Amino acid sequence: MKRIEVERGRSFERGFSIVELMIVMIVIFILTGFAVIQLRPAWQQIQANAAMDEVKSTLRQAREIAISERRTIVVQLPAAAAATACPPTGNVFACITLTQMTVVPAIPPAPPTQVLAANPFLVVPLANNVQFLSYGGEPDTPDGFLGVAPTAPSGLYFGSTAGVPGSGLQFQSNGTFTNGNGNPINFTIFLGELNILTTARAVTVLGNTGKVAGYQGTGQAWFQ
Repeated sequence: MKRIEVERGRSFERGFSIVELMIVMIVIFILTGFAVIQLRPAWQQIQANAAMDEVKSTLRQAREIAISERRTIVVQLPAAAAATACPPTGNVFACITLTQMTVVPAIPPAPPTQVLAANPFLVVPLANNVQFLSYGGEPDTPDGFLGVAPTAPSGLYFGSTAGVPGSGLQFQSNGTFTNGNGNPINFTIFLGELNILTTARAVTVLGNTGKVAGYQGTGQAWFQ
C-alpha cells in the first residue's frame, strides 16, 4: 500500500512535459495574434486622432503666442530627415515646428527688421505612421477652402494650391494666418496613414482670424 502511495506521489511531482508546455505556448501565441489583429484598427484610429490633436493644439499655441508676445510666429511642416529639426525616429514621417521672428534694431531713421530665429522653439513630431497626405476620392473639408477635392497624395494646401507658399506660413500679432508677405491665406492640412482611408483627418486654418478646426473622415466624408 505504501509503495503505491509513493509511486503516486512521484507521478504528481513530475510536472508538465515539454510537449504539454509547447502546446500551451502555441495556444497563447494564437490568442495573442487574434487580439493584435482585432485591436489594430482601433490603434490606427488612436494614432490618427493623436496626430490631428497635435496639429490643432500646436497651431493654436502658435496663434496665442503671436498675440500675447506681439511677435510673428513661423509655422513649418518639415518631413523627417537626418540633421534637421525633425529627426527620423521610429515611424515618424513629419513634424510641425514653431519658430519666432526676432527683431533686429537698426540705426534711426532706418526701421528695425525681423529675422527668423536660428532654431525652432517647439518641434512636435506627428504620431507614428501618420503623414501629410490625402486619398483618391476624398472630398474637400466642410470649410471648402480648396473648392475642389484634393489631388492625392498632396496633403498640404494654401487655398486651392497644393503645397506651402514659398514665402512661408506665419501667425501675425493680430492672430491672422498669413503667407510670408503678410497676406491672409486659408490653409488645409490633410492627414492619414498610407492606404488606410479610415484614418483620414484634416485641420484647417482660416486666414482672416486664425481659427483652427479639425475634422475626422472616412476617405469619403467628413465629420467633427
